[in-house]
Amino acid sequence: MDKRERLQATIRGEPVDRVAVALWRHFPVDDQDPADLAGATLEWQAQYDWDFIKVTPTSSFCLKDWGAQDDWRANPEGTRDYTHRVIHRPDDWAALPVLDPGQGHLTAQIGALGRISAALAGRTPFIQTIFSPLSQARNLVGPVQLPVHLRQYPEALKAGLETITTSTLRFIDACRPTSLDGIFYALQFATTRVFSEAEYRAFGEPYDRRILEAVNDLWLNVTHLHGEDVLFDLAAGYSTPVMNWHDAETSPSLSGGLQKTAGAVCGGLRQWDTMVLATPTAVRAEVRQAIEQTGGRRLIVGTGCVTPIVAPRANLRAAREAVEQA
Repeated sequence: MDKRERLQATIRGEPVDRVAVALWRHFPVDDQDPADLAGATLEWQAQYDWDFIKVTPTSSFCLKDWGAQDDWRANPEGTRDYTHRVIHRPDDWAALPVLDPGQGHLTAQIGALGRISAALAGRTPFIQTIFSPLSQARNLVGPVQLPVHLRQYPEALKAGLETITTSTLRFIDACRPTSLDGIFYALQFATTRVFSEAEYRAFGEPYDRRILEAVNDLWLNVTHLHGEDVLFDLAAGYSTPVMNWHDAETSPSLSGGLQKTAGAVCGGLRQWDTMVLATPTAVRAEVRQAIEQTGGRRLIVGTGCVTPIVAPRANLRAAREAVEQA
């Protein structure tokens, strides 16, 4: 099977020649230039030959045209720290303009996708990271103030979420000529550690559904649930082809998640305890456990989130080689 055939059979629950595997990471500093991000992403793929590529820009790529600023401060996951927020008062939400994907940082990201697509020439599926509107709102206002605005100024926040959603939909449409195969839809706050389920259904779900309905024609959409105590059943109701979450750190387990979804599950590897701190032997053992949990059906081996940039190459190779040896 080629990669596309393997992944499509995996999503449908059909037999495959081997279990699929994909890891992704940030590329700090490189992610500030479209040519460098494309080059780093393609080098990562050339080195390990994953079954699909998740293009991973910094979370600010979709916010900088609104004025957000961040710095690289050596976070081992490869993420950047925000140094300037855009929203300071509730009235600021209504002042957000709808962004033009043909300008600024958004068009730069589309340029990176175009470079990746041209180099791959259809040999490897690739997907673009899209942060949910509520995730983008959090980065615009900050983690402390978002719950305050949600509970005290709900209509102001909803006005901002409407603008963010419209901007995101326009960006996705502008990405389509690159022939991307799907989106990696990052739900960073669909967790009861931040919001109640009722709050998320009011301020997260309606916007999530609009975005996911707009990409329903793409075959490799992945929903990513970030963190612990996630609203898995709610997100599973979005019915994307692939679900990804921190299955080794929070419920449901990989096998439990498989029972709640019709498509594929992506996980099995702990991003820190295994991929960074353990040995290749432990990595291979965890891959075998993931295959045992799922019977090797509807499984894409991966981590619950980004692979830290400090993960040893031997562990990365072990993850890739383990699916060939299973």
